Amino acid sequence: MLALLHTSPVHVPVFDALRDETHPGLALRHLVDEDLLIRARSDGPEAVAADVRALVEQAVADGARAVLCTCSTIGGTAEAAAASAGVPVLRVDRPMAAAAVAAGPRIVVLAALESTLAPTAELIEDEARRGGRPAEVRLVLVEDAWPHFESGDTDSYLRLIATTADTVTDADAIVLAQASMAPAHALTTTRVPVLSSPRPGLTAAAQAATGV
Repeated sequence: MLALLHTSPVHVPVFDALRDETHPGLALRHLVDEDLLIRARSDGPEAVAADVRALVEQAVADGARAVLCTCSTIGGTAEAAAASAGVPVLRVDRPMAAAAVAAGPRIVVLAALESTLAPTAELIEDEARRGGRPAEVRLVLVEDAWPHFESGDTDSYLRLIATTADTVTDADAIVLAQASMAPAHALTTTRVPVLSSPRPGLTAAAQAATGV
């Protein structure tokens, strides 16, 4: 069983559909705690470290063989919980970051939440160090997008993200920092590769949970 730690319930059907498409038969357990993101935005990711660790340890006690955190803001905090969990704890955006570094050094990160920008930049720089590659990360906040997401206006949310991505020309890769941004990829027209996290993140977590 793979446990997924979400900070929004909108991710549950997204990852269920991806599972059905790419890993049929894999048992998923969804843990949703919206308060984690609220507190991490106001007080920093370390403010929720103990709660994240407790959720991970409870998931393991309930039979999870791996845990995937789908929130980029607290992804690093979740990874740190692996030290006491006894199973792999992955952040959904690490495979995406590795792909961005492989694409070239000029990487533009788009995020709808300011709290996501720094953790994503740090992740990309970490992947660059691991691979011995250069990385020049440029951070772009998609202004006014998040209120649309919070109000349930997904179409406007995704259109704003896609419009911002289409303004990027001088990059080797565009990173959509939050899992909720992934559908915007289909709306973009830029020739720069646009990378999102749910599919590669779930693939890595499924491999960790099943050993294949």
